[in-house]
Amino acid sequence: MTFMRGVWRFLVGIKDGLVLLFLLVFFGMLYALLSAGPNPGAVRDGALLIELDGFVSEQPAAIDPVAALMSQRAPMREYRQRDISRALELAVKDDRIKAVVLDLDRFMGGGQTSLAAVGERIDAVRKAGKPVYAFATAYSDDGYQLAAHASEIWVDPLGGVLPTGPGGSRTYYKGLFDQLGIKAHIYRVGTFKSAVEPYMRTDQSPEAEVAMKALYDEVWEQWRNDVAKARPKAKLDALLADAPTAVEAAKGDLAQLSLTNGLVDKLGDRIAFGKYVAAKVGEGREEKIGTFAETRPAALLAAHSPSRDGSPVGVITVAGEIIDGEGGPGVAAGDSVSELIYDALKNVEIKALVVRVDSPGGSVTASEKIRLALAEAKKRKIPVVVSMANLAASGGYWISMPADTIFTEPSTITGSIGIFGVLPSGKEALAKWGVTTDGVRTTPLSGEPDVLGGISPEFDRLAQSTVEKGYRDFLTRVAASRKKTVEQVDAIGQGRVWAGGTALQLGLVDRLGDLDDALAEAARLAKLEKGDWHPLYIEPMPDFASTLLGGLMPEPAQAHVPTDLFGRAAFEQQLLFDRIAADMRLLSGIQGAQVRCLECGAVAGVPARPEVGHDDGWFAMLIRSIS
Repeated sequence: MTFMRGVWRFLVGIKDGLVLLFLLVFFGMLYALLSAGPNPGAVRDGALLIELDGFVSEQPAAIDPVAALMSQRAPMREYRQRDISRALELAVKDDRIKAVVLDLDRFMGGGQTSLAAVGERIDAVRKAGKPVYAFATAYSDDGYQLAAHASEIWVDPLGGVLPTGPGGSRTYYKGLFDQLGIKAHIYRVGTFKSAVEPYMRTDQSPEAEVAMKALYDEVWEQWRNDVAKARPKAKLDALLADAPTAVEAAKGDLAQLSLTNGLVDKLGDRIAFGKYVAAKVGEGREEKIGTFAETRPAALLAAHSPSRDGSPVGVITVAGEIIDGEGGPGVAAGDSVSELIYDALKNVEIKALVVRVDSPGGSVTASEKIRLALAEAKKRKIPVVVSMANLAASGGYWISMPADTIFTEPSTITGSIGIFGVLPSGKEALAKWGVTTDGVRTTPLSGEPDVLGGISPEFDRLAQSTVEKGYRDFLTRVAASRKKTVEQVDAIGQGRVWAGGTALQLGLVDRLGDLDDALAEAARLAKLEKGDWHPLYIEPMPDFASTLLGGLMPEPAQAHVPTDLFGRAAFEQQLLFDRIAADMRLLSGIQGAQVRCLECGAVAGVPARPEVGHDDGWFAMLIRSIS
């Protein structure tokens, strides 16, 4: 008995210890969560410091904290474009803000349309008589698009400015599939629906080359116009035409070349830049050389609550890939987004809806759920206005069709009216390993699609027929919403993507304008006077567990974000492997017919994000096992 009592005391002690440990962890996470919020009292006289260590996006994606904590790769931080823009607007009005500092040293990019919107707010700060200072070790396309709007651009003497323009190689897998014995069964409609070409070709089709070249040229022209307007003295032509010759003539000194050509104003490292800003706005409180008096955007936003005067105009953001089921921020899950819309319709105070679309598309069924929810708003006589951000292609355009008015911007990528499905089969691959299949069928479709024994011609015919029907549905819906014939839509459809300016000429959209223009139009349609309404942003809430664990998430390590040109080139290589893995997951994990534009993100300037904690499908694991 003495032994048993000792064992019992030991077990009770373990139980008590675990309970105590759980309570400590729980209250530690709760403290971290509560202390993570912005402090309105942190606004002080000095500069508004906008430090972009990551990406700019329309709606930052929710990070699974468990997967992130277990991953060897720190998650990249995302900054909401709307928050950056509003912080800059507040900087104009708040007398405590003497200047704005753009720290772009570890900026990894954002959509070209989103960055143009931020650039306009930077211009407004300068117009108000407040200087804007930008610093980075090296500037590429996206970083320079923002920096060009600054009063003074600094660059580290070891860096420089090297814009390269959109474009580059795309990976094609047919040769690999042939060697492995993998067959990709492609079902598509659209001459220009090149999303599936990497699985069926070893190079791009002539049609895709023509279409993408025209699109790249138009988007690149918008970038050059934006930079030229913001910084007219910058001499970019020689560097863009023949960068190697220009750099060689400067004896490899890209920073001095950038200064000579008016791309930057001053050369200096981070400490020299900090001292310069401190002389303008005041010294920082930290006992660290090169600091200056600063206020962070979160604190400024917390100190100035948005107006709630008048009636609300609801704003729903559809950002990221459109998928079936439910999902959090940064993913346009059909069930979640449509539920947000239906919930908004229950709010009798909401007088109009603005849908901010930043999506390359995705699932047909999820896109249709969102479209039906917006159509229900129309039935209830609630005005619906779509504001296209960087991307509103394929499924992103599908969900835009019910709108009373569609706004786009010149560098927005839209259209891609087409549909596809893809299924892999591995009969020949298994045969190489001595694996065969056999069985009994009761109908020609029994066991189909048979990814192991080979997908039958009967299933191929059925699948292609359903995809063709889906394309006809797409054409019919677009024709009805845009007041065109099906033949007219087909002529500008076929999966081809268009920049916003061309889309306006083709009648795919109604007007050029940003989110503010869309909000004003929604208020006008709802017969609301100026000053008698305010935007009400309706977004999915992260679950409690993710929020709690998120409080313990470490800040993204700066070492994971390169600053110099060579470091960025290496980082791009990492992203290339991420894209290849994503291509493999798409092939094995795709569910149902897709209205998706896979190539659009690269054209629009939307960065490819490193993925954390993603479960690979069987095909991706196969590729990894042989690599």
